[in-house]
Amino acid sequence: MSDKAVITCSLNGVLTDPKQHHVPVTPEQMAREAKAAYDAGAAIVHIHLRDQRPDKGHLPSWDVNVSREIQQAIREACPGIIINHTSGTSGPNYQGPLACIRETKPEIAACNAGSLNYLKVKADNSWAWPPMMFDNAVEKVQDFLDAMKDAGTIPEFECFDVGIVRCVGMYVQTGMYSGPLEYNFVMGVASGMPADPELLPILLKLKRPEAHWQVTAIGRAEIWPLHQACADLGGHLRTGLEDTFYLANGEKVTSNGQLIDEIAGCARRAGREIASPEEARKIFGVLH
Repeated sequence: MSDKAVITCSLNGVLTDPKQHHVPVTPEQMAREAKAAYDAGAAIVHIHLRDQRPDKGHLPSWDVNVSREIQQAIREACPGIIINHTSGTSGPNYQGPLACIRETKPEIAACNAGSLNYLKVKADNSWAWPPMMFDNAVEKVQDFLDAMKDAGTIPEFECFDVGIVRCVGMYVQTGMYSGPLEYNFVMGVASGMPADPELLPILLKLKRPEAHWQVTAIGRAEIWPLHQACADLGGHLRTGLEDTFYLANGEKVTSNGQLIDEIAGCARRAGREIASPEEARKIFGVLH
């Protein structure tokens, strides 16, 4: 168990609409929200890029210049903070995220480690969105690992289901990847792993023993027992407006800072201190 808990803030996500929720879009907004999270204890921020044109902020972007501007604004506002860059995209054209990683060289980047039918059903038993495949074939994973190796970026292996956790071990076993190992157990996606604390001991048995791990919990107030279990079992912690809008008491938040305050409380109740950005760099082996 790591006595220091590294906190990641997922600032904005890819699906949340800024017209409906308080998600940041512009470099200035991203820096402001990153600072709120940083001041509350976040050592890492996970960023998604949005279209910067007026009224287009609900759309994703893979513009390298947007990535650079956002990272620069965040680094100026939050000295020493670690950037964790998104890479997730469906379909055969993923040159945009590869270019962002190669050219901006973030310290960490998400590496989606397997495919998932990304589904959700509404209360009236209809699809919440057209059924889609979040495709991450082995060849695609290898392309991202190669780009991250070239950039000096550490992959954070995103695991949406139990079998994907096992795949990561195979990537190491076959020599696809060697280096610092981080798992992110994504729990709460309707067609993936449930946000159930009882699943954590199984996932910990399946991960590589030397690896760091954290949980991304998707949902409302019901996710907070999972965050507490993660803290109790020695995992690192993540929350933010990408993952939830709700505190444990059901209150809806307006800023990432409120969520980081809440998850820092999980670490403290587990008897753990919050890692500074400098300490997080040592824990994860971040070199720059």
